[in-house]
Amino acid sequence: MRKHKLYANLKKCIFGASEIPVLGCLVGKNGVRPDPGKVRVINEWPTPSNVKELRQFLGLATYLCKYVSNYAGKIRPLSQLLKKDAAWVWTADCQQAFDAVKQGLTEVPILAVADQDRPFHVVCDASDFAIGCALMQHDHEGRDRVVYYQSRQLKPAERNYPVHDKELLAMKYALAKFRVYLLGSRPFVVYTDHASLRTAIKSPHISQRMARWLSFFAEYNFQVEYKPGRLNVVADALSCRPDYAVHKADANAIGVARTSTPSSSLSDDVRSAYTKDADAKQLLDYFAAPSDKSRQKLAKHLRARVHNGLLLYSAVDVNADRIVVPDDHELKFRVTYEYHDPRRRDIRVVRRHTCFSRVTSIGVTSTSGYVSTFVLARYASA
Repeated sequence: MRKHKLYANLKKCIFGASEIPVLGCLVGKNGVRPDPGKVRVINEWPTPSNVKELRQFLGLATYLCKYVSNYAGKIRPLSQLLKKDAAWVWTADCQQAFDAVKQGLTEVPILAVADQDRPFHVVCDASDFAIGCALMQHDHEGRDRVVYYQSRQLKPAERNYPVHDKELLAMKYALAKFRVYLLGSRPFVVYTDHASLRTAIKSPHISQRMARWLSFFAEYNFQVEYKPGRLNVVADALSCRPDYAVHKADANAIGVARTSTPSSSLSDDVRSAYTKDADAKQLLDYFAAPSDKSRQKLAKHLRARVHNGLLLYSAVDVNADRIVVPDDHELKFRVTYEYHDPRRRDIRVVRRHTCFSRVTSIGVTSTSGYVSTFVLARYASA
């Protein structure tokens, strides 16, 4: 070291240790594991009470995510709270995800240290809601060791991909994440449970999306081999955890579960105003006595029903019920201001949760003087 003018600071040196701290990790002869100090901080982290505290927790947890299998799946309920305009509601699923992350970091496996003299292999898989992959190597005893875990949720547009393209996306994601290990190295193998990927890259019949990805795949020296899902355990677990799947709502429960209800005082005023609105009153009378022949002239295609004294209207283009607001000018403004933040200049929340009983044009003036004028569809009767 002295010959090459390299000098060590004895205060920073560690001698005779079985493992040493490096960049927040402990590196030893058996592999790499997270610093217990960082893990202890996460285990003692209090339940977040707002978005800022949640971001702080996930920031530290994400730093150690390479040690946790299916990390993206575990934090799915938490990541939903970070979306723009998402309401802060800490549900049982959020608490379960929060506890799962802390437990996962407590029981982390020891990852192998990458050995550039040994060949790598990659396992990857895709599900309807996530993709996952792992970089692996055989050690000197022939055991399969994990070097790195990676996974993420699919974006809304990616969930619409056909299965073939989702599996290709998982493979592309794996190569991009493990690029520093795989690019320019000796040939390696990518294992997938989608048999058609073995010839996808060389096929003359490819999709436009695949054509865009060809130049990326061409940078790597690899071959694709098929491994059935029952044998592709690691990648399958990363992408297919069922309790974090995107569940479809029960069609019979949509009205109650997804209808956003205004404040209690406003709800009472809406119910009272129904008596002064001819259309609303006629509908309420119909639902009170649907067998009355004189009232059966009301068309059933209105898709209306009553819940807790509120008229609900099921729109064709929205998978949720809307609260019918009577033809009361002052009440319409109150509903508009309760649901609509003028600073956002966005009426989608109003339109999603309410339906006015007449064609109405309303101007909403924001604090900056901006005026947004919009028209809500009429709730018509036959």
